[in-house]
Amino acid sequence: MPANIQVVLQHDVNKLGKSGELVRVRPGFARNYLLPRELAVAATSSAVKRIEHDTAVALVRAEKAKKEARDVAAKISAIGVTITQKAGDDGRLFGSVTTKDIAAAFAAKGIVIDRRKIELPEPIKATGTFELKATLVSDVAATLKVEVVAK
Repeated sequence: MPANIQVVLQHDVNKLGKSGELVRVRPGFARNYLLPRELAVAATSSAVKRIEHDTAVALVRAEKAKKEARDVAAKISAIGVTITQKAGDDGRLFGSVTTKDIAAAFAAKGIVIDRRKIELPEPIKATGTFELKATLVSDVAATLKVEVVAK
């Protein structure tokens, strides 16, 4: 009986690997846990070829997403938004400007940004001009220019 067998993971398995990886495991672990739960399949030549094909397709898809994100980042960096909020005489806002408000202001200009991608360390509570960072894809970031003015 072999000491280890190879399987191709179909789902991420904690402390073992990510989906699509070829891993070596003990036969009992594969037979009793991974295979019945359809977390992995036996590493046959066809399964390995399918995983290689899926990986190649995923790389092409990721490159396309990065290219689109770079285009959106260029648009975002060129455009600034103005957000009007009620404020006191000293420039302090009655409330605050959050990522939701910033995303809505950019959406009004025709650029859709997921509010969870905007990095705002704390809500904006004063008038002024702010430069924020938005990570669109893992290594593509855009600079957001946000001006907050009083009503």
